[in-house]
Amino acid sequence: MNLNKVFLIGRLVADPEARTTPSGQLVATLRIATNRVWNNRQTNEKQEQVEFHTVIAWSRLAEIAQKYLLKGQMVFIEGRLQTRSWQGADGVKRYRTEIVAENLQLGPKALGTARTAPAAMPQGQTQENMKTPADDDIPVIDQEAPVANPIISDDEVEETEIDLKEIPF
Repeated sequence: MNLNKVFLIGRLVADPEARTTPSGQLVATLRIATNRVWNNRQTNEKQEQVEFHTVIAWSRLAEIAQKYLLKGQMVFIEGRLQTRSWQGADGVKRYRTEIVAENLQLGPKALGTARTAPAAMPQGQTQENMKTPADDDIPVIDQEAPVANPIISDDEVEETEIDLKEIPF
């Protein structure tokens, strides 16, 4: 069995770049930074390593990315790795590995990141009452939400008997 799956949670380092292919399909390029933090064992100093990723979103995902994502915003991407190659102007074959987005979730909304300028809104409209039904379909990461399965230490575990009929599989 083969598996090509990528999960990223990171911040956009630039606004999404959207364009239309000659066939009329919308495609957006997202540049995302993720970081890894650890303590150096010898010096006990905090270390950090940043990785930059190129994510390609097509069709509806590209439309959502273009409309709702901004530089600095957190985003969750689920997708697959894809490597493409081409012949450079100097005759050298070049390769680029990208992530093709299959799903995305918007990070927490930051204040002042709306794309619609107040002057462009219809008379009497505000950001709050301009929400469309399609906005409800877009999942958003809630950093303040309680963890569904908190980690429990061994001394907090109560001995209970499990009924095998209650197991769903």
